[in-house]
Order: sequence, then C-alpha cells, then structure tokens
Amino acid sequence: MVGTGGPVGRFSVWDYVVFAGLVVGAAGIGLCQAIRGRKDTSSAEFLLGGRQMTAVPVAMSLTASFMSGITVIGTPAEAYVYGTPFWLFAFSYTIMSTISAEIFVPLFYRLGITSTYEYLEMRFNKLIRTIGTSMYIFQTALYTGMVIYAPALALNQITGLDLWGVLVATGVVCIIYCTLGGLKAVIWTDVFQMVIMLSGFVAVIARGAVLQGGLGKIWEDNYKAGRLNTFDFDPDPLRRHTFWTIVVGGSLMWVSIYSINQSQVQRYISCRTMTHAKMSLYVNMVGLWVTVSLAILSGLTMYSIYKNCDPLTNKDVGTSDQLLPYLVMDMLAKYPGVPGLFVAAAYSGTLSTVSSSINALVAVTVEDFVKPLWPSMTEKQASWINMGMSVFFGAVCIAMAAVASLMGSVLQAALSIFGMISGPLLGLFLLGMFFRCANSTGGLAGLIIGLALTLWVGIGAQVYPPLPAKTRPLFLTVDGCVSDMNITTTVATWSSAVTPTLPPINERPALADSWYSLSYLYFCPVGILATLISGLIISAISGGCKQEKIRPELLIRKEDLICFGWCRKDDENSAPDLIEKVGPDQLYGLDNPYFTDLELKPTEKDKDFITKL
Repeated sequence: MVGTGGPVGRFSVWDYVVFAGLVVGAAGIGLCQAIRGRKDTSSAEFLLGGRQMTAVPVAMSLTASFMSGITVIGTPAEAYVYGTPFWLFAFSYTIMSTISAEIFVPLFYRLGITSTYEYLEMRFNKLIRTIGTSMYIFQTALYTGMVIYAPALALNQITGLDLWGVLVATGVVCIIYCTLGGLKAVIWTDVFQMVIMLSGFVAVIARGAVLQGGLGKIWEDNYKAGRLNTFDFDPDPLRRHTFWTIVVGGSLMWVSIYSINQSQVQRYISCRTMTHAKMSLYVNMVGLWVTVSLAILSGLTMYSIYKNCDPLTNKDVGTSDQLLPYLVMDMLAKYPGVPGLFVAAAYSGTLSTVSSSINALVAVTVEDFVKPLWPSMTEKQASWINMGMSVFFGAVCIAMAAVASLMGSVLQAALSIFGMISGPLLGLFLLGMFFRCANSTGGLAGLIIGLALTLWVGIGAQVYPPLPAKTRPLFLTVDGCVSDMNITTTVATWSSAVTPTLPPINERPALADSWYSLSYLYFCPVGILATLISGLIISAISGGCKQEKIRPELLIRKEDLICFGWCRKDDENSAPDLIEKVGPDQLYGLDNPYFTDLELKPTEKDKDFITKL
C-alpha cells in the first residue's frame, strides 16, 4: 500500500527501454548538430554557436543548465522537510533576470567576449583574469561532480544500477555530444531535456493527486501541518530560510550565477542580437518560475502521501535526496515505463548541467590559458583542442563526483559552493564596472579578502553545521508505518537525514553558533561586500583615483539600464543593425569580433555614421 513504508518495486524492462531511449535521443541531438555543422569547425561556432542563436531555445537552455538533477531530486525533498519557503526564490529569479539583462548583457555583448573573465584583464590585469578563471574552473568542476553524484546515488537506490557505472555513463554521454556538437548541441539538447524534466514533475503530481483525492486534499494536508507558512520576516541572519535570506541573499547568489558564470553568459552572448539576449533571460525567468513551482508541488504531494509514515525516519531511504525516487517507485511502479520517465527526467537534468559545464570550462580554458600561450593557433588546431579539452574536463568532473560524495544535502551544498566562490567574483566585477577609481591592486586585494571570508564561514558551516533551532526542519512522524511484522511504531521526530550529525555541544567552538551558523544564502553577500569595501579602500590608498583614464566601454552607463533599440531596416548590414548587435557607441574599431564572426560588411556610409558616434 502506498505511503505505509517498506520496500518498493524495482525497474521493469519497459522502464529501462524508456530511460535508455530518452538518453540515446539526447545524445542523438548532439550527433545531429555535429553532422549539420561539420562544414564549420571554427572556434566561434563550437563555443558560441556562431553567435546566431535565438531567444527561446537559449532561454530553455539557461533554465535547464541550472535546473539540474539536484533540482529535480533536491527541491521536492526541501519542500517535504522544510515546507514552502523555497518558493520565495521566484522573487530572486525576477531580480536576477532584471539585473543580468539590463546591466551585464549590454556590457558583455558590446565587448564581444568569449570568456567572461576576459573582462577582468581589460579592466584590471592578466593576473586577476587568471585567478578569476581558476576560481571558476575549481567551482564548476566541484559543482558538476556533485550534479553527477546526487542523481546517480538516487538512481542506484531505485534501479539497482551500479553507482559508479551510472556516474561514468553520465560523463561519457555528455563528452560525446559536447565534443562533437559544441554549444549548439548543448543548447538544443537542453531544450529536449527541459521538456523531459517538466514531464517527470507533472507525472508525480498527477498520480499523487489521484491517490489523495485531488490537489485540494494535498494542499489541505500541508496546511494542517503548518507547511504553507511561506513568508517569514524574521531578520535573524542565522535562520536558514526567511523572506530576507532568500530575497536578499538568494537574489545576489543567483545574480552571481547568471551574470558572471561562464556556463550562463556563454549562452546569451551566443544570441544573434542584444534584444534576443535580453529576451532569453526574461523567458528563462518564466521557465524558472514554472520549474520551481512544479518541484515544490511535488514535495507537497510527497508529504501528503507520507504524512503518517516518514521514509527517512523509518529507514526506507538513507538520505533526503532519495525521497522522490522512492515515492516514484512506491506509487508508479505498476505503470510500466512511467518510473523510467521520471528517472530520465532526473538524468536529463544531470546531462544538461554537465554538458553546459564542460562546454563552458573548455571556453574559459582555451580563451584564458591556451590562446595567450599559442597566439598563432589555426582554426583547425583550435577545433582539435576544443574537442580534446571536452574529453579532459568530462573526466575531471567524473573524478570530482568522489569529492561530492563526502558532502551533505546536495541542494544546499551546491548553492553554498556558488556563494563561497561566485560571491567574491561578483564583487570584483561590480568593483570594476561601477567604480572608476578601482585599480588592479585594490581588485586583487579585495578578491583575496572576500574569498578568505567566504571560505572561512563556508568551511566552518560544513564542519560545524547549524543546530536544528536555526534550520527548523518540520515535524514528521512514523505513526502510520506498517512493518514486516504488521507492528505499528509510534514515533514522531525531526528528519535525521537532513540534520547532519553534530559534534557534542561541549566540542563546538564559540563561532559555531554565530558565524558558522550564518545562513548559507548570505555567503554570497558577505563575499560581495567584503570585496567591494576592501577593494575600494585599498584602491584609494594605492592611488586608484589618479590612474590613467579607463576605457568608457568597460564601465556601466545609465544607457545600459534601458531596453532600447533601433528599428531594423531592410538591409541587414545597415548601421542600426550593426549598433543593435555590437552596442550604440562602443564600436571602438571595426575589428570588433562581432564584425568578423557575423561576417558583417558595413558600407562606407555605415562607417561614417559609426565614426560620428
């Protein structure tokens, strides 16, 4: 009987058929893109899709690349244990999309960069660019290892597939279509995988509603248990999730992911125009709303079914990340092929993120490390290096899954990684974009100080996790569980699987219940503020305000905050068309990469028009 605990079914033959068919289909898209684009093997085509992508597929790819298997498995578990506060991230996605579209897109787009960290060399110096790229590579490799490990662990539990066999298979599939198809393969595969992910959520919610007697009953069960208390305005920064930690800290964390993370920036600068780039972020915002809503509803459905028999406390599952797969097998095992669809949904999220990460890691490595050392590299040589680096980083990400296996709840751990490393990096970018007096000395010092602070609090929180009084997992019970001996156990408890094993109170240092208990969503703001403040102070001390004039295109201007454009003319190579593609007054030379990559041929009249700007 569903919801009473105990062993659940295993994969049927049809489940394996559906799962394998969807994974092969994803890899097939990459191969098709490789065949279609075999005549163009340029680096721009491989890394940026020839800068000819449109808004909707890029938007779906943006959504899919960070709505990973961690989201598919971790977010419903979050809602099951903690309730609906995670829904407030919808506000964070709105703020993030607006800031990314109106501030960062115009800057990166007019500079015509391939690697986000090219900006750091333009604004500061080569050393800061190298450090920024290295931080990104470490962060992304560790995060991607976690993305591979978490779903593989869950799938191992419900399918019996060998854990490390699944890990290696994930990496191999991603390597194939990243190596052969480049960014276009990644984007179009993400579109396919996004549909599969959403279908998996819908299947869980629909079947749960049928079992429980409708969505209204699911909502009522959660309301009675106090799980719909979304808005908590407690200003305590040590509380894990409140309105303020999510809207303030969560927004800045997601800005750091979408505004300067190569995996995301590489997508929207691949759009054919700035308008398409901005539109892709706003469409992505809607996609994020839909995805997080379906994930939360899946978690509420799970609670409604297991309200009297918590699988965590009943030891039916080992970790909270196995809850949703357990639910799927508990209520959908009798429908051949449907569990396979769900597993494909979780696996699709993993493939999407891993492929995005591999492609972005190749881009920054080639642009920031290989090209400066080998300036005479031909396009053919670059093509082979791109493919070789795809294989290398695929292997690195698989190896990093072993490190990820040592960390706790995958959802919080993943977001903590971004806060610790992306926070100081975002602070460095903001320092360069908004403050003319900031110099390389201040930028480097600010980055080091900000990173030291975030690593201190982040690692401290991992060693000395916050007490349940701050994380506040909700009440769960095993009162309705039926054991093999038909004996009912009456125990009510907080979930032990999401409350890490804590050192004895007398062994916890004084900082454990203050600094180390800071909400993980505030790691990013701490890094930003520390980098900005220390960077400005040290820049002022080292004579930043007396430095040579900064190139104006490297700074944010008020015009960047307004969505504006020119009416397109019949002639696609007209001056207004060029301005929309490159930027209204930042055509600092007709050798801008957009001219060569897009094969634009400005007329003499256009050149005169541009010069007057």
